[in-house]
Amino acid sequence: MTGDRGVDADQNVVLISVPNVLSPNLAPLGKHVLHAYTPGTEPFESWDGLDRKSAEYKMLKAEGSDVMWRAVERALGSGFSREKCEVKLVGTPLTHQRFLQRNTGTYGPAMQTGQDSFPGHSTPVPQLCFCGDSTSPGIGVPAVAASGAIVANSLVSVSQNSQLLDAIGI
Repeated sequence: MTGDRGVDADQNVVLISVPNVLSPNLAPLGKHVLHAYTPGTEPFESWDGLDRKSAEYKMLKAEGSDVMWRAVERALGSGFSREKCEVKLVGTPLTHQRFLQRNTGTYGPAMQTGQDSFPGHSTPVPQLCFCGDSTSPGIGVPAVAASGAIVANSLVSVSQNSQLLDAIGI
């Protein structure tokens, strides 16, 4: 992140997680799953109307993903090489719009950084809760997983939750 631009500046923050560190069964032995993303701060206008098969789209996608790759290389050090990645799935706002049915390819709630906070999990219906990218703690796989854990632990105790997870083999 460039400190003088703030967290809401276009492509100024990259979030990185390696989920199989906590859940080894998510990747084959000796391999890792790497998830990196920018928090949806780039303007949709750059993508709007582009044909996903066009050279312009592919160029914009490569340029946009380079920000993430450079951040991953910086975080993981000289032993990491993007060329060694066996599977690369790069999404764009058009990917989110198409597969997640999200307006203008966004995710999470419409909020002003520093002015709003993520909504909680409760609803007017007893024991019906919200979880996911539009609730606290926010967007991204780690935050969404935490959202689900928060809701689960609000419905049953942590020990009951662990027993239920053990019962279904997770």
